[in-house]
Amino acid sequence: MSSGSGTNRTFEFGRTHVVRPRGNHQATIVWLHGLGDKGSSWSQLLESLPLPNIKWICPTAPTRPVAMFGGYPCTAWFDVGDLSGDGPDDLEGLDASAAHVANLLSGEPANIKLGIGGFSMGAATALYSATCHVLGKYSNGNLYPVNLSAVVGLSGWLPCSRTLRNRMERSIQAVRRAASLPVLQCHGLGDDVVAYTHGERSAQALNSVGFRDLTFRTYNGLGHYTVPEETDEVCHWLTARLGLQGSRS
Repeated sequence: MSSGSGTNRTFEFGRTHVVRPRGNHQATIVWLHGLGDKGSSWSQLLESLPLPNIKWICPTAPTRPVAMFGGYPCTAWFDVGDLSGDGPDDLEGLDASAAHVANLLSGEPANIKLGIGGFSMGAATALYSATCHVLGKYSNGNLYPVNLSAVVGLSGWLPCSRTLRNRMERSIQAVRRAASLPVLQCHGLGDDVVAYTHGERSAQALNSVGFRDLTFRTYNGLGHYTVPEETDEVCHWLTARLGLQGSRS
C-alpha cells in the first residue's frame, strides 16, 4: 500500500492487524509499533485491555534502510540516525507514515472518535501526527484529512520539534486545535533506548506551543518496554478523555 501523501518515494506498508471491539464501538485507535517490530506484536496486548468499546488498528511499517543501523533494512515508520529527535528529520518518511495512518482512520464512521497511539518510534509518529492534525497539513503542504480526539505516546519523542514553534505561530486555528487535543505521554526513567530526557523535552515542546491538555507520566525504574501500571494508566486516560461507556475497570 503506498502512502498517498504525495511523496516522491513509494512506501510499501506491511500487514495491518485489526482488533474488533467486543462492546459498543465508540472509538477507533491506530496503534503503531516500534523500530523493527510489527503490528501483530501489539494487537495481542491491546486485545487483552479492558477497553471493549475501542477498535484497534495495528499496521506494520515499511521495511526500509535505517541510518542508525548503517543502512540495514528493517521495519521503520521513517529513517533515523538515532532515537532522540536530535538528528535530521526524515520529513518524507514521516509524512508518508502519518498519511498511511490517517488513511486507515478516514474510513471509520462519522460518529466514531479517532485516535493514534504508539510505542517508541510509533509514539514519535503518533506525536508527529498530532502536530499535523493541529496544523491541518503535513510538512509537504498536503491537507491532513481526519479529526483526532486523543493521542498516546509511550517511550517516544517528538520529531520536527525544532520547527514546530514557527509553524504554530502562523496559525491561530492551530493553537486553538492544540489546546483542545488530549495527549498522553508516558516515559520510564530507566529507558536506555530513548532517553527519558528526550521524552520530557518533547512534552515541554508540545506544551510550550499550546498543547494544554497534555499529561506526562513518569515511571521509576521502567526501561524501554511497557508494564501493567502504564497500560492501566492508558486505559483510564482513554476512558476519561474519549468518554467511553461500559469499560471494565
